Amino acid sequence: MTKKCLGCGSVMQYENKDKPGYIDEENYNDALVCKRCFRIKNYGDYKSISYEKENYEKIYNAVKEKKDLVLFLCDILSLDDKLNEINDFNNVILIITKKDLLPKSVKEYKIINYIKENFNIKCNDIIFVSATKNYNLDVLMNLINKNKTSNNVYLVGDTNAGKSTLINAIIKSYSSVTSYITTSNMPATTLDVIKIKLSDDLTLIDTPGIVRDDNFLYNLEAKDVKKISPVKEIKPRTYQMKPNESIIIDNYARIDYLSDKKNSFTIYLSNNIKVKRINLNTNNDLRCLNKTSFNLKKGKDIVISGLCFCKIVDDALVNVYTKDNVKVFSRNNLI
Repeated sequence: MTKKCLGCGSVMQYENKDKPGYIDEENYNDALVCKRCFRIKNYGDYKSISYEKENYEKIYNAVKEKKDLVLFLCDILSLDDKLNEINDFNNVILIITKKDLLPKSVKEYKIINYIKENFNIKCNDIIFVSATKNYNLDVLMNLINKNKTSNNVYLVGDTNAGKSTLINAIIKSYSSVTSYITTSNMPATTLDVIKIKLSDDLTLIDTPGIVRDDNFLYNLEAKDVKKISPVKEIKPRTYQMKPNESIIIDNYARIDYLSDKKNSFTIYLSNNIKVKRINLNTNNDLRCLNKTSFNLKKGKDIVISGLCFCKIVDDALVNVYTKDNVKVFSRNNLI
């Protein structure tokens, strides 16, 4: 009989240790989760699994064809043009996760207005949640019951957007279900569809996160993912930049400021990452990395996808150095 891992959704098997769902043969009949999920949960030991991107796309495309309610999750540090993908779905609520990572002074209505002004999206509603603090879960459940067209409600979004964490918070607060989905800060923890029946009227369906090859977290070691992924409220770091100064972001990125007047740079990133300001002309650290150049008008952010964003107040000539294939782009100031 085929059985699925309750943690990551993979079909459990004992033939290949490097494939999803592996469990030792002697434990197969009794196990509820695969060996990988067991080690993530109990030891924080993440094992990367070979999994074809086409499998994610097949699941994603199947959801697009349905009229069931879709919860589209995007973490607040990753607002970019992928939000436009929300228009692929027929019946959708946009959920902005990890609200607690930004300073409390950042108002929700301003972020909502920002989204409406900068992205051409259509959705039933926009809501902010924090699964770690149970923020707005009651509001979300009311929206789900109001907008669902069947018992099935799908969760989609990028890997690490917080889908599984949100489902676990809902399970704990609104059901008698005793099994939880495996979560970690590593990309691609959920590997297949997982159905959680909360009641006779509601089944939440978790889907594998979309893995973006242009995200800084892609193909990183576990220790770096843990360091880069913020878990507490971010403390913004502001630098009054003089001409020909640079900002070094640990060993991950460099931002050169080339304009001829003072400017203000505020960086939002994990509190665990070291940042320092240096003289542009006397230090070549990280200039071996891939360069992206910008000629910015005032009121722009520089975003290094998956790592940080930098709010820049005035016009600025900027070079950004980071690893190859990472998406680096500008946008209007988010904050």
